[in-house]
This record gives sequence, structure tokens and C-alpha cells, in this order.
Amino acid sequence: IVRAVEEGRVIYTNIRKFVYFLLSCNVGEVLIVFLAELFGLPLPLLPVHLLWLNLLTDAFPALALGVEPAEPGIMNQAPRPPQEPLLDRKMVSGIALQSIALTVAVLGVFAASLTDHNLETARTMAFATLVLAELLRAFTSRSENLTIFRLGLFTNPTLLLGTSLSAGMFLLTLYVPALKTIFHTTSITPAMWHLVLPAALLPAAVAEIKKTLFPARRHRVPAGRSSQA
Repeated sequence: IVRAVEEGRVIYTNIRKFVYFLLSCNVGEVLIVFLAELFGLPLPLLPVHLLWLNLLTDAFPALALGVEPAEPGIMNQAPRPPQEPLLDRKMVSGIALQSIALTVAVLGVFAASLTDHNLETARTMAFATLVLAELLRAFTSRSENLTIFRLGLFTNPTLLLGTSLSAGMFLLTLYVPALKTIFHTTSITPAMWHLVLPAALLPAAVAEIKKTLFPARRHRVPAGRSSQA
């Protein structure tokens, strides 16, 4: 019975991680396009970019989150209320925060790069920022409460494989001539990566700082009763 309860808790928390990751990424993508239109900027992402993001960048990490191992102390937590919704206040606020961080990072890179580069290059840099930010976001989605350093960077090999595969396939769209034509991208120089990489780290950093500064306050099962949780 205890093992069944633990497995049920793992499945439920992994469903939350899957939903949390996908919604924060997709709401961010909508905000990026909406705010660019609102402020009169050229479109930072083309339909083919959004298709790539939803089919390849988001898919592999999201599936890997579905097989995330049990978090430490999962059986020491009190049972959740049966009426608790999947999209509770905590998840909604987290989705909002991550969506805003993604939007700031991508539109910031896009607006900055427009001053020094043509539109196609600026779009490529915005595309690269969003892809990398979402891949890094997958690692912070492994827990709503524990930082990635507490969980360990290598404790979900499936996620490592999924994000590596997504990143490798994305790089092909930047440096393979035939794919560059299809995806309307240009090669990114080392100097351009100096702008893209720090911006792509912003959403992940925001998520980890939030966990550190505002740790979850969950009721714990009294000592000696964890097997009955």
C-alpha cells in the first residue's frame, strides 16, 4: 500500500511538472508575439519557428518530465486535499512569472539585436534565446519546491537525453544551409551568443531564485507516520 501511495504521488507531481512546463512555455510564446504587435515591432518569431518549438523543443523535455524520479521526502508530506485543483494558485503564479521572464528575455534580445543586425538575424537570435530558455526551463521544472542543485543535475538521464537531442537538432537549423533556408535563420556568431546565452538563463534563474527566497510551506506528516501518508 505504501509503495502504491508513493507511486501515485510521483505520477501526480510529474503530471503537474508536465503541465507547468508546457503552459509556461506556451503562454510565454503568446505574450512574445502579442507584445511585439502591441508595441509595433516586427514579428520576432515566424510560424515555422513556433511549429518547431511546439513539436521538437517542448516535446522531448516535457515527456522526460513525465518520468522524473520521486523527489526527496515525498512521503513525508501530508496528503493533498482531494478537492485541490491541478492548476492551483501556486502553479498559476509560477506560470505567470515564467511567462513574463521568457517574454522579457526574448523581446530584450530581439529589440537589442535589431539595432545592429537585419531582421532575419534578429529573429534568429530571438528564436535561439527562446529555444535555449525553454530547454533550461525544463530543468527548473523538475520540482516546484527544490532547486536543481538539491535534486542533482544528472538524476534524470531521460531529461538530459531529451534536451540534448532538442538542442542538437536546433543547432542544425542555424548552421545547415538547407535548413537555414527552410527556417529563415542565419548563423549566430560567438559575439551574438554573448547576448543570447545570458538572456536564455534569465527564466531559469528566476525560477531557482523564487524557490530559494519563497520556499513552499507544506504540512509534514508527524514522525513515525510517513508510511501511512
